[in-house]
Amino acid sequence: MRIAYGVMGYGRGHAMRTMSVLPSLMKQHEITVFAGGDAYDVLAPLFPTVRIPTIGYVYNSRGSHSLPRSMARNLAPMADLLWRGHGSDCVDREIKSRGIDLVISDSEAWTHRAARRLGLPRISFDHIGIIAYCKPHFPADLWLSGMRDAWGYRQLMGVPERILLSSFYPAEPAYPNTSIVGPMLRDEIKRIKPQNGDYLLAYFNKGDHQYLPHIDRALRLLDMPVVVYGTPLRGQVENLDFRAPSNEWFVHDLAHCRAVLSTAGNQLIGEAIHFGKPFLALPEQAFEQRLNAYMIERMGVGMRAELGTLTPSDIDRFLAQYDYYQSNTSMHAGDGRAQAVQTLLRDIDELGGSQHRKIRNRGVGVRGKDGRRVPLAAARPA
Repeated sequence: MRIAYGVMGYGRGHAMRTMSVLPSLMKQHEITVFAGGDAYDVLAPLFPTVRIPTIGYVYNSRGSHSLPRSMARNLAPMADLLWRGHGSDCVDREIKSRGIDLVISDSEAWTHRAARRLGLPRISFDHIGIIAYCKPHFPADLWLSGMRDAWGYRQLMGVPERILLSSFYPAEPAYPNTSIVGPMLRDEIKRIKPQNGDYLLAYFNKGDHQYLPHIDRALRLLDMPVVVYGTPLRGQVENLDFRAPSNEWFVHDLAHCRAVLSTAGNQLIGEAIHFGKPFLALPEQAFEQRLNAYMIERMGVGMRAELGTLTPSDIDRFLAQYDYYQSNTSMHAGDGRAQAVQTLLRDIDELGGSQHRKIRNRGVGVRGKDGRRVPLAAARPA
């Protein structure tokens, strides 16, 4: 079957989740990836990939999302998405020209909406859908923003025929045909044996904006080495070791660190828990990350702090509870990849069979007087 796999381009977590299942799916199906932004950069060297538009945040000088600048930056792509502009037409043409039978989407709106226009079955496979397709599980201070984002996500993506959610914490589905599995652990994650090192691993998904002077100061004042990923800086300065992007070395450093300090993406949290690494979450302003940080504390595997006001005391307080956090990681560790692949293949077969029957039925008919094919249903007498 020919499948379009749409991947949200903001950040690397969506691409990492996609990489964990694509090789297995491609053994049985012909898949073209549709991605933009960070996801395109990660996936294009490895898989057949079409570049598409993407939506992302713009940051202010404090390392936070700038609402006015983000709205200005996303005005054109949102107009394209909602009113079928040039980018949407290009996605439609690419899907048609490849004879796509089914669409899988990881939080990617252009492929979702193209599938709806073209009458193709859809599978949603991501994490953020947990706020839209599961029963609300939001803390009181996030309730209103959670309900708002859940409604907005459903308006943008719709409700697909199948919904698969990967999450480091459990939730209860609110829609039929919804399945929830654990984190997606890639082969390189599962191959390496963790060790308890003496350094803190720090990761920032947009470090050129988020790695601000107060963050640098808080890390330099620690009485331990810190390995830092996600910033434009390189080399060793005092106790800080700034490293270039490298999937292989990042996995090695994650498996051998003492603990993790990072923005609160679902994929990295699941990998850290797998390795038994306590997590100090510095969530972005996006609701999903704030909910992830709340769940880390609720599960007892880490602590949350504010990215814009992080202090050395915050990190010291986190490290003081290291033994407690680490003791809880084993009960929450899990690997949902095998189940996810099995579920995706089952859903593809079911939806693909249904789609094939629809196409076959449309093609069967008789010739009318003008020589055109008339579907059997229309040829039958009333």
